[in-house]
Amino acid sequence: MNSMDINEIMAYLPHRPPFLLVDRVTFLEPGKNIIALKNVSMNEPFFAGHFPAHPVMPGVLILEALAQAAALLSFRTVGNPPDSNAVVYFAGIDGARFKKPVMPGDQLVLHVEIMRHLKGIWKYATYAEVDGQRVAEAEMMATLR
Repeated sequence: MNSMDINEIMAYLPHRPPFLLVDRVTFLEPGKNIIALKNVSMNEPFFAGHFPAHPVMPGVLILEALAQAAALLSFRTVGNPPDSNAVVYFAGIDGARFKKPVMPGDQLVLHVEIMRHLKGIWKYATYAEVDGQRVAEAEMMATLR
């Protein structure tokens, strides 16, 4: 299976709305990469305060969406849904760059590629796009527990 709907995503991630930031997986190759979607709606709770007159998705939430996609990729790579005690922790974020604001109505396309997996530490190259334009990027490290 190289795609996932919201029900399958929720079987792999402990996050729930409003903090679940992946709506659909359009491509997944275990051990390699994932492409996932986040539909950004004006109904997102963070827009009430960031910023009411000019709503912009916080950069840290774009990184969180990328991290959630990375967790999906890692769990699918190891081959089974996590049990209720499994979590993914950030171990590091390097080179985070924000290139363009993400606003209501945008569809965030999340790209994550596994760079390395060694002794329980995963390293990923990640970026997010809107309409084919890169809006954010970072290298991330995480551990599965």
